[in-house]
Amino acid sequence: MRGTAGPNRWTNRALYWSMAFKLTIPAFADGAQIPKLHTCEGADISPSLEWTGEPANAQSLTLVVDDPDAPAGTWNHWLLFDLSAAVRSLAQGYKPGKLGISGTNDFGRPGYGGPCPPKGHGPHRYFFKLYALDVLSLGLQPGARRPDIDKAMRGHILGEAQYMGRYERIS
Repeated sequence: MRGTAGPNRWTNRALYWSMAFKLTIPAFADGAQIPKLHTCEGADISPSLEWTGEPANAQSLTLVVDDPDAPAGTWNHWLLFDLSAAVRSLAQGYKPGKLGISGTNDFGRPGYGGPCPPKGHGPHRYFFKLYALDVLSLGLQPGARRPDIDKAMRGHILGEAQYMGRYERIS
């Protein structure tokens, strides 16, 4: 097997890149409670995001923030695509139109919509997923929805960085 270009060579390379690609959110620790500031019970502004280690051949980034614990199925809180691979962070309170192209979240608007689980439903998990892609553009219009973004990314993902926060609204 030495010297071959078989699938394991590429799988190992993807594994290496996914381990090196790291997303951090200074406002809370990975797996910890999301501060109220970033939820519907606070100012509902996005936390700042920072990342390092994206694959060197990445041409663009896509951000997806979702809640898989929502009663009706996964709820999309933030969709941002065609973000330049040269960008290394997003400031707190990101506004659509500044960087990248905003998709339409499940609140029916572009940009960030903070955690807002039903009261008494228990803690929900919020996954911040940043994808490094091998294309400059997904070829989608502003306002694209999650299924279209997922379809456009298929076959173009070089790496993924993930961070998770939790939030619960008490009755």
